[in-house]
Order: sequence, then C-alpha cells, then structure tokens
Amino acid sequence: MSEATNTQVIGKVVQVAGPAVDIQFPEGQVPVIYTAVRITSEGFDTPFPIDVTAEVMQHLGEGRVRTVALQPTEGLVRGMKAVSLGEPITMPVGKQTLGRVLNVLGQPVDEMGPVQTEKRYPIHRPAPPFEEQSTTTEMFETGIKVIDLLEPYLRGGKIGLFGGA
Repeated sequence: MSEATNTQVIGKVVQVAGPAVDIQFPEGQVPVIYTAVRITSEGFDTPFPIDVTAEVMQHLGEGRVRTVALQPTEGLVRGMKAVSLGEPITMPVGKQTLGRVLNVLGQPVDEMGPVQTEKRYPIHRPAPPFEEQSTTTEMFETGIKVIDLLEPYLRGGKIGLFGGA
C-alpha cells in the first residue's frame, strides 16, 4: 500500500459517481484520510468555472483515493486537476462566529462579510477530555414557558424540540 502524505500533491479525477469522486495521485504520494482536495476546471473548456472541494475518505490502492465532494459535482469530468491541500477542512471558531451562518467549508453565507478570527479547528477532531468539560448542572431555558415549567431540559444534553401550528 502506498504511503499517505500531508503535503500538497497534484492528481487527476478518474471517476465521478454523484458526490463520490475518485482521484489518481502519484503512487506513494496519496493524501491522508480527511485531507481537503480542490478540483478545478483549469485547462478545460467548461460552460462555467468549476471549483469543488472534496474530502479524502478512502485509500483504494495504487495511488487512487475516493473522495466525497462537499459541493455539487455537476460539470466534473475525468482528467480534471485535483490538488491535495495538505490539511483537513477547518472551521473558524470564537466569539466572531456567534450568530453567523457558515457552510460546511467554513465560508460565511450570511452576506455579512468574512469571519475575522485567528483560530480555526479541523472538522474532524477528537472530543475534549472529560477534565475540560463542564460538570455543573444548569437548566436550558427555551423561552417557551410551558416547556420550561413542565418539561425542563438540562444544558449540554441533546434534545429534540419540535413545533407546529
């Protein structure tokens, strides 16, 4: 099996099946699992420019990897250039992200300009250790008086709260 690498490597798209895109890299230079790969239509005559980000999900052997596209794959064809970015997809974190709407790539979609933050975390990262997690019991206020009174929820847990008219 070929060695996985965390550096920028150029490959070619060899198969597109819905959101699954197989990419051929030089043998021995396949990107590691969860690495971001950028696929562009550079050098191809396409009706619209293509710039798709995909994430490596599986090593197929002989320099080939299977990725999952995080944007529509319409217009992708075999032979297109794919560049391993050498790092995983990251999201901005911090107070500047509160109230913002971001897509899966960490880009703002709320038309409020770029997110000004220095800290970014990979989307696949281990959970914080128990020592760093809060153990205090706090009530989660939904703002709906009936629910807060009759069925209060604890902060930090998972709840399913459905509404209808």
